[in-house]
Order: sequence, then C-alpha cells, then structure tokens
Amino acid sequence: MPIPDPKMIQHRARGVLALGLLLSSPIWAYPPPPPDPSLPASTVEPAVQQLRRSMLDPEINSLTFHSMDQLFTTRVVGRSGPVWHLPRTDQPLDFTYSFAGKTYTPEQFIARSFTNALLIMKDGRIVYETYRNNTNERTRFIAFSMTKSITSLLVGIALEEQRIKSIDDPITNYLPELRSGGYNGVTIRQILQMRSGVDYEERYDFGNPGVAARNHEHALVMNVARFADPARSIKRKNPPGSTWEYKTLDTAVLGWLLERVSGGSTVAAYTAQRLWEPLGAEADAFYIMDGPPGVGREFSGAGFNATLRDFARVGQMVLNGGEANGHRIVPAKWLTESTRPTGGPGPGYGYQWWMGQRPGSFQAVGLQGQYIYVDPASRTVVVKLSYFPPGNMEADRETNAFLAAVSEWSSAR
Repeated sequence: MPIPDPKMIQHRARGVLALGLLLSSPIWAYPPPPPDPSLPASTVEPAVQQLRRSMLDPEINSLTFHSMDQLFTTRVVGRSGPVWHLPRTDQPLDFTYSFAGKTYTPEQFIARSFTNALLIMKDGRIVYETYRNNTNERTRFIAFSMTKSITSLLVGIALEEQRIKSIDDPITNYLPELRSGGYNGVTIRQILQMRSGVDYEERYDFGNPGVAARNHEHALVMNVARFADPARSIKRKNPPGSTWEYKTLDTAVLGWLLERVSGGSTVAAYTAQRLWEPLGAEADAFYIMDGPPGVGREFSGAGFNATLRDFARVGQMVLNGGEANGHRIVPAKWLTESTRPTGGPGPGYGYQWWMGQRPGSFQAVGLQGQYIYVDPASRTVVVKLSYFPPGNMEADRETNAFLAAVSEWSSAR
C-alpha cells in the first residue's frame, strides 16, 4: 500500500519497496489532506483512515501486515473441496549464505530480515516452516504486489478460456470506458509488461500530491473513488510498448478486465473458482476493497491476503507448470511466456513477475519484504513474509542472497 512522503521520492523499479506501491522517507504516517469538495464525503471513520495511513510504519507493521481484515472492507476468496496435501520432511537448515562480506546462518537471516513467516520447499516437499510475531498456520498475510503475479495467472486462465481473445487485443475492446484517455490503443500485452505508456508516476509525495498520491488517498484510505478510475482519463506519457515503467494502475486495469470478462462475476469469485478451489487451498483468502460492499472493487494490484502454506501452494503449482491437486489450473505455455523477461531493470520483468538473480528463477515480490520465489533448476520454492521498515533496501538485497543460497542447498530429502 502507498504511504506518505513529505519529500518527493523517486520511484525505483527494483527492490522490494519499488515492487510495491512506493518508496518512503524517514516519516511515514501523514495527516489528513484538506477536503476535496468535488468528491463525496467519506464514510470511513477518521480513526480508521489514519490507521490506513500509518499501517506501514515500522512500529506496527509486524502486526498490521497480518491484520488487513481489521483495517479494510474485504471480499472473501473461498476455498472448497479436498486440500492439496503438501508432504513434508523437516530438515535442519545446515547451510550458510554470504552478504556484504560476512557469512550468516539461516537462523540469523530470519532475525535480521524482519521475518513474520518463512517456508521452504524442495522437490515438492516442505522442508522448513516457521512463524513469528504472533502468527501461525491460520494467519493470513498481505501479499502487497505479489498480488500482481496472481492477477497474471488469472489473465492466463481467462485467455485459455477465450474470455480474452488475444493479449494483443487493445484493452478498449473489453473496456471501452478507457477510449478517452491514454490507454486508448494500448494492448493487454503491453499492460502486462508495464509498458502502457500512460502518465502515472508512482510518486507518493503528499505535500505535493500527484495522480498516484491522490488516487491512494481517495480510493484506499477514504474509499470515495475506485483505484482504477484514473485510467478513464489519464494522459499518455510514452508511446505504448516503448518504455518500461512500473505502475500499479496497469494491474488495476487488468483486474477491471477480469471483472468485465468474468460474466457478471467479481475478481474474488473468479479467483475462487479458477484458482483457489482447484488449487486445494487450505484456508479462505481475501482481497481488500477500494470501497464499501456493492461499490468497491478488489485491489487487484496489491490487496490479496492468504496463509503462508497457501502462498506456497501457488508457488509449487507454478513450479509444476500450472498443475496442482490433480488439476491443470494455468496453461503451461502461459507460465513459460509470463515468467520470461521482456525488459525492465535488473534481471528483468515478465508479465507481472520479476526475474530472480539465478538464471531461470523468478519471483512474485511485494512491498516491504513479501516473496514467492521459484527456481525450477533446483526445484525450490520459498515464501518469505516480512515487515521490512519502509525504505530498507538492505533487507531486500540480503534476502536475494539468502534465496540464492537456498537454491544451491541440497537438503537430505
């Protein structure tokens, strides 16, 4: 979720914080902005609004990151049917990793890197699982921008079902409401790649707010507008397809697309029917909403919440080429295509997935330390759910070093 910044902070496209919705400054919470007479009055209690503005603060984020259903209106993604059993062979983490010229143990990593929960799978088996800070196997954690990768899975499913005819179709074939703005002429593929070209800088300077800061406040804090609404009239900055630029608005448009093609359903219902139920999830998940029931939409760019093990099931399903629990869930060709770099910084960016440091690895990454890491070469899946302090890029770099060491580790499996 975006948070305030009294100074202008340039969005950076690599690292956990840039993979979420913003970077932050040494001051996180911010006061309410002046009322906007062009908008309806918010029905969200002022104290709840202020908690939403403060929830990334390091004094409380170890709690708020697994308490989103207390802060937001939510929509359930229900589980149903047999649970996909994940076999386990618990193993000691008998390896070390190097970072910044020093060597550390996994136990030191867990403490050093603000870990709420960590799960490691090798060859389809859980070999390590731990919970901290009053969490357990029933706790549901915020994915933040890991949600973008889940949205990508759903787009692939909708494409296979021919609800979407081609990702090279203009988005306006499905959302004609966007014809008057910068999304006119942009293809679904370009949106998946973060190459829409629209003028939406993810800069959260609330002292001098731009479109992203205003959108955050109005949609996610006050619930007086929908997060995707700026897409109707936003201007164009670059020719579509020409420039990679990370925008949560792009993923919000993909969520709107899924809502439109789902046949009168909701994103949560489509997620339940096409992903969560066939996956064999062991607990209901949920999305936070950008408005009250009957009005709000699922925050498809950063609002999904689930248990540690169910995030691991998502990772293992992807590692399995789209199969889980005896079901083909996502087309294998979509996973191959969407987890291949198409540009972007560092190792690259696919269709809402980040490439990992090891060749062939990839990951879903969310604000302040949320990871689903998949390395096909070593048959490794790691889920790390964290509470990084805002702006702490060292923790992201150390996590990448740890993930590479997990891939190289051969457990006694």
